[in-house]
Amino acid sequence: MAVKCFHSFALHILLATIVIGGVNSECIEYNTAPRIVTEKINVHLVPHSHDDVGWLKTVDQYYVGANNSIRGACVENVIESVIASLLDDQNRKFIYVEMAFFQRWWRQQSNAKKVKVKKLVDSGQLEFINGGMCMHDEATPHYIDMIDQTTLGHQFIKSEFGQVPRVGWQIDPFGHSAAQAYLLGAELGFDSLFFARIDYQDRAKRLREKTLEVVWQGSKSLGSSSQIFTGVFPRHYDPPDGFTFEINDVSPPIQDDPSLFDYNVQERVNDFVAAALAQVNVTRTNHIMWLMGTDFRYQYAYSWYRQMDKFIHYVNKDGRLNVLYSTPSIYTDAKYAANESWPLKTDDFFPYADKPNAYWTGYFTSRPAFKRYVRDLSGYYLAARQLEFLRGRSSSGPTTDMLADALAIAQHHDAVSGTQRQHVAADYALRLSMGYLQAEKLVASSLSFLSASKSSPDKKNPDTKFQQCPLLNISYCPASEARLSSGKSLVVVVYNSLGWKREEVVRVPVSSENVIVKDASGKEVVSQILPLSDITLRIRKEYVKAYLGRSPKDTAKHVLAFIASVPPLGFSSYVISDTGRTGRGLSASYVTSGSLNQDVEVGQGNLKLLYSEEGVKMSRYLSTKNQVTAEQTYAYYIGSNGTDKDPQASGAYVFRPDGSRPIKSGGQAQAQLTVVRGPLFDEVHQEFNSWISQITRVYKGKDHAEIEFTVGPIPADDGNSKEVITKLTTTMKTNGTFYTDSNGRDFIKRVRDFRTDWDLQVYQPVAGNYYPINLGIYMQDKTSELSVLVDRAVGGSSLEDGQIELMLHRRMLHDDIRGVGEILNETVCLPDGCKGLTIRGKFYVQIDKPGDGARWRRTFGQEIYSPLLLAFTEQEGDHWINSHKTTFSAFEPSYSLPNNVALLTLQELENGEVLLRLAHLFEVGEDSEYSVMTKVELKKLFNNKKMSKVKETSLTGNQEKAEMEKRRLIWKVEGSAGEEVKRGEAVDEEELVVELAPMEIRTFLIRGTRPLVFPLRRVTFPNTLSIGFAGFGLQEVVASLAPFSPALSGIQQLLTLRLELSRRLFWLNGRLGFVFAVDGAPSCLLAGSGGRWLVLVRLRVSVFGHMVGRVRFLLQRVCPLGLRPKVVMNGGPL
Repeated sequence: MAVKCFHSFALHILLATIVIGGVNSECIEYNTAPRIVTEKINVHLVPHSHDDVGWLKTVDQYYVGANNSIRGACVENVIESVIASLLDDQNRKFIYVEMAFFQRWWRQQSNAKKVKVKKLVDSGQLEFINGGMCMHDEATPHYIDMIDQTTLGHQFIKSEFGQVPRVGWQIDPFGHSAAQAYLLGAELGFDSLFFARIDYQDRAKRLREKTLEVVWQGSKSLGSSSQIFTGVFPRHYDPPDGFTFEINDVSPPIQDDPSLFDYNVQERVNDFVAAALAQVNVTRTNHIMWLMGTDFRYQYAYSWYRQMDKFIHYVNKDGRLNVLYSTPSIYTDAKYAANESWPLKTDDFFPYADKPNAYWTGYFTSRPAFKRYVRDLSGYYLAARQLEFLRGRSSSGPTTDMLADALAIAQHHDAVSGTQRQHVAADYALRLSMGYLQAEKLVASSLSFLSASKSSPDKKNPDTKFQQCPLLNISYCPASEARLSSGKSLVVVVYNSLGWKREEVVRVPVSSENVIVKDASGKEVVSQILPLSDITLRIRKEYVKAYLGRSPKDTAKHVLAFIASVPPLGFSSYVISDTGRTGRGLSASYVTSGSLNQDVEVGQGNLKLLYSEEGVKMSRYLSTKNQVTAEQTYAYYIGSNGTDKDPQASGAYVFRPDGSRPIKSGGQAQAQLTVVRGPLFDEVHQEFNSWISQITRVYKGKDHAEIEFTVGPIPADDGNSKEVITKLTTTMKTNGTFYTDSNGRDFIKRVRDFRTDWDLQVYQPVAGNYYPINLGIYMQDKTSELSVLVDRAVGGSSLEDGQIELMLHRRMLHDDIRGVGEILNETVCLPDGCKGLTIRGKFYVQIDKPGDGARWRRTFGQEIYSPLLLAFTEQEGDHWINSHKTTFSAFEPSYSLPNNVALLTLQELENGEVLLRLAHLFEVGEDSEYSVMTKVELKKLFNNKKMSKVKETSLTGNQEKAEMEKRRLIWKVEGSAGEEVKRGEAVDEEELVVELAPMEIRTFLIRGTRPLVFPLRRVTFPNTLSIGFAGFGLQEVVASLAPFSPALSGIQQLLTLRLELSRRLFWLNGRLGFVFAVDGAPSCLLAGSGGRWLVLVRLRVSVFGHMVGRVRFLLQRVCPLGLRPKVVMNGGPL
């Protein structure tokens, strides 16, 4: 109940004199008690603030309210102001979405304040909606990134508030993906999903037919289990016109003090009723939702709540409507209770246009370098947290946490989308770089730990110092380029984060062509030496200088390539040595300029590259399996600057080409063609003009081509925006049909100039047929199937039968008037000036028979996302092979995951639990062999180690799966409700076998995979200890002791015990300290040898057949699960 007090004046008019009579104080108690009235229209007021995690300002500037010359926005004020208003009235409500901001605020609060806020959350006044770190984009992130950023936010909400979000709230992304609906909706246990932006033609039809609210089935493979109730707002995500109440807004407030001028209660009530009735006419049931807020509102929350209190009070008193403070969860429950049937929606909501010439398809490619950086670090993070788990998560030292946070923020719909201002893009990149540096240290220390040999106690074996090379894409790697001194070798440790064995070509720059490569057994492996291209040398020099502030050494002239064979979830070691003589792998080169005197054929497998006299500027790919030829060319669109009739320009968001045909890229008269042949692969270097070049590689034993392109600086001296594409053209008869992925997951059928849900009026035949691509695009006819896979998010299409095109780079010289207020003109600055950004990337092409391409797309797509991780160290001669563990796999020997299963997540959480995600890679009907139910044996995955509890959870791990399914709302669907499909059975606690149906992802929390760990305290021991363990057998342990006191310097650093015990009781006498892993449960600590010592014990505990964990223990808490150690001092208890 809100209270408003004012004075009531008795007015007396006597002749021409106004006599003010007695003044009485009167208080109005605004009745805001929430209720649902079944026989009335119920208006759910949902107070909210949409807080972009970076856009015009950086995330921190938005939080603290800095840089307000750009925009006056302070999220800290929003949260503070809202909390105060909620505490004033228990009927008020508010929803909050972006945990990146709420975490910042939460860390600054006192315990007393936190208690109050937790009560608001428990009561439902403050509800967390969506719950990720940000409101991620839906076109350009990979589904693993979407899962990870949402998980990070959900873990925070669960740990701090014990709550589980119920509703998806994607109100601002520019189009909506099928993967969002089922994977980041139904699989999270969400009851509903809401958003604002859909195509203007689609919205108009849905308004007419009352189909703004639907049941959306995002996956054909998962059937009805992938359905979620979905609501599209009738307009944007702000209130109806005239009902915004930020302190400077122009909407007229309710003035209900009769002693003041402009008393307007009835007028404003009528306005409210009219707006509500208009919305009722476009939706079903008697429940409508008003979004009371928009971008960065509620910085002065009282001005909103004061007006909403009045509207609830007076409109309810009027009686025509029922109004209440609400949340999307309350609204969803009301819709469900109405027992209505809803239309069924399939596929997705791409592309999005808000006007006839304004398709938001340009951002699919905008800022391609940043998109690649995000994708590169995403794959690196997946590997790094595996290594963090295998080593053992540490409470001190480097972790993956900073990278996780930076990647989560980078998924925001104005981050990886490329639609932010330039200084904000730099801030995102800086955060990613800082996160990478921490993760890089973690990876190096983990590999050092895992590769350490079980040396004898008298052999000193210091930690190996590994270096990594994040700029290998431009062939910059100081570790591999350094000239090897006499007797030295370069060790390359190659880590494989996938669950199956890989044999791949590794490429590193080297200074000498006189090198050979040996494997861990000392056997020489086949290698190949190639020259660095002139283009690579140029961009390497420029970009190392621009971004690292130093010039690379000129010693690197060659690239060394060799085949690495790496076990699943493990590493192999290779040793590079300088022999002083030319190696056998030196490649042969053929160079030509201009026209060819004869046809050139490259490749020895099923895919060949063909170059003829007229085709120096064109690549032809010939599949000998089905005699299909694909021709590849480059071109660019001129971006529209707008017209007098329609000023819409092509910009960061919008793709509007000036005309419907691309202009062929101009170029030098003499195009360069270089052919390089070798024992591992052949490659062709082409320079199409001064700013477009590519290298095409065909590997021995592979059926695909790898195209490495270099584009830029895009010339801008003519004042035109340019959007660079590459096209693959065949004679395939594809009937206007092609397929693109949904965030790297399901593939969706696309038909040119067609929409499933409405009759499309075509105004932009190019931009209106562009779709987001994260994994790949393919087309097929009766005889062939052509697939293209990408290394980052891009836009693409098939604008003509038998043709595929990808947009690779954009340089825009006009703003598209969508709020960013800045042109997308990326530059790089060198000492001699700034010029347009050059990007380098890859795409991959394969031609198969119909139905055979899925296997390559799915398995090779995983290898693109998770490239082999390389770490380098210099060693003496054969020291590495003789003194280190040269190969390693976390799995049981000879075990690997099925080819249709991916290990998405293997992560140790702060509480010691292990988060495990397994994903089926194939859709129903996609492959005759792999689109079937498959199994994973957890015992072999975890190498037969004890797991005390395996709990299946929702996708983000914040609730048990069984409980989530019990609470799931089953919605009535018009017509067919969708087919139920069989999913994997519950995991038997004894067998521990996980079943996965096509497209299914299953998530587990596992306990007992390693001992719990605690910090050590100061203890006093005599010279001789006797320690007893009752009730458990002991397993092999390796303990490494690092003395904290100089008095311990004489103690041996490494001591290995092998204990093969079956007795129920075991006594050990000794002078030193050890930790025993006891059936996977927490173990007990012995520490000792004379005097009073403070001892720091660093531990390496054998859990998975290898060494994991370096931790500290707290003596009095080391046996919490029932072990009863007995410590004896001189015959008596300690």
